[in-house]
Amino acid sequence: MDELVFLGICGSLRRASRNMGLLRKARELMPAGSRLEIADIHDLPFYNEDNAKPESVRKLVAAAEKADGFLFASPEYNYSLAPALKNALDWLSREPGLKPFAGKPAAIVGAGGGMGTCRSQAHLRQVCVYLDLHLINKPEFFSNAFSPAYDAAGDLVDAELAKRLAELLKALVDWARVLKKGRASA
Repeated sequence: MDELVFLGICGSLRRASRNMGLLRKARELMPAGSRLEIADIHDLPFYNEDNAKPESVRKLVAAAEKADGFLFASPEYNYSLAPALKNALDWLSREPGLKPFAGKPAAIVGAGGGMGTCRSQAHLRQVCVYLDLHLINKPEFFSNAFSPAYDAAGDLVDAELAKRLAELLKALVDWARVLKKGRASA
């Protein structure tokens, strides 16, 4: 069976981001036969159709097109998804036929305050409908970014949360295999 490659995109640009910490932990926990690459979106300019596609965007598009699926780490800013994540998705959505995304599986994780990232994840789900992504519904993954579950570098250190993250990753990989098999037989 071919190895499945997933692309992680984090909406937080902070050095000690707990959401980036979730992607780093996910990279360690990926099920056998799969791996996670993490996109660097620090250098993406604001989307502007008047401007030529810069090299940072071309790199992101190439990585997204090669990916078998996606893992989004979505912080919550003002009850919605982070502008950096939305900007990356906006750039990718401009590819003909939504090629980077169309028909691929995805999952969302998030670390935030108060209610975790439930509102940002709901908004991101709406965006994913347009992108023609097939999100897993269960298990969901929300966490409190300000708990002792994360260390000072933003890394996830809580065993129970790591177990929940591993369950989500297994569901994502299983869903990717189902979708891939369906496309192959179509």
